[in-house]
Amino acid sequence: MAVTLADVAARAGVSAATVSRVLNGNYPVAGSTKERVLRAVEDLDYVVNGHARALAASTSDLVGVLVNDVADPFFGLIASAVQGEISNNDVPGGGKLAVVCNTGGSAEAELNYLTLLERQRAAGVVLTGGAVEGTEHTAAVGVRLARLAASGTRIVLCGRPPVSPLAEAVITVAFDNRGGAQRLTEHLLALGHRTIGYVAGPAERTTTRHRLEGHRAALTAAGLAGSPQELERLTVHGYYDRSSGYDAALELLRREPGLTAVVAANDTVALGVCAALRDQGLRIPEDVSVAGFDDLPFSVDAVPALTTVRIPLHEAGARAGRLVMGRQAPPPGGLATIRTELMVRASTGAPRTGR
Repeated sequence: MAVTLADVAARAGVSAATVSRVLNGNYPVAGSTKERVLRAVEDLDYVVNGHARALAASTSDLVGVLVNDVADPFFGLIASAVQGEISNNDVPGGGKLAVVCNTGGSAEAELNYLTLLERQRAAGVVLTGGAVEGTEHTAAVGVRLARLAASGTRIVLCGRPPVSPLAEAVITVAFDNRGGAQRLTEHLLALGHRTIGYVAGPAERTTTRHRLEGHRAALTAAGLAGSPQELERLTVHGYYDRSSGYDAALELLRREPGLTAVVAANDTVALGVCAALRDQGLRIPEDVSVAGFDDLPFSVDAVPALTTVRIPLHEAGARAGRLVMGRQAPPPGGLATIRTELMVRASTGAPRTGR
């Protein structure tokens, strides 16, 4: 038979209300009394009824962390750092239960998880990665976030743009994707590259659009943007995975055999690009330079080491975790932008004469 609150109260020689106060930590209790209650809890292996506590307190001990793909190092690094802060018992107030929700990139799954977290009276929600663009989905996410915020749930967006109508209620930790992509392409232009292919992510993702905008801004500033048709000819969309990078590199070479550089949507895509180039007998960077984005742990160990744009993913995730737990003051206006850093390595170099 399950141990009840009354059992703990009888063992400690106090009232059930006193046990509740000790466990909830929402009312001052004498030290000696608190010690007796906690000893009784341990002796009896009492487990708090989280659902009942949530009903009484309006929020639970659960914090949801929504990720696109937990197997992707980008999301894994963020989720790990967020969870570390949420579960940290060595700080005032203790930790909570972090539940990682894998959406698989599905807009429908994202909405479903938000609804489920609302039903569970989640204490907090962290949404990571770029948002799916589209009027209907954006509006639906806004409605769910507004309901969560109104019920007292803390909400943090990490690596995605702000939700304009909810700027006061939703904290945003955004990444400077445009600026990072622009600096990366400027680096290639400074090396002398003029025919640069771009492997983009899914067209409906905000991260894809922002990084592509930064790339094209650098081309425009250098007078190399050309016509919209030319920009599209040197751009191939795919997913944020290795196979997309491989297929896109072959397509770019088919469209433009004189290609001297390829910018990839992220480091994983860049690995696919490098594999395709090698299979075509091309050397990196002697024949074609390759650059990625994110500076995932493997990028420095690639052969050659990958030029990329570093996002401090662990630091960003940890900050999002502290914010959703209320352990760090919100940034001015509810928006903090994480700076990116260009990491120049061996995968980029000056174009070979005649290519």
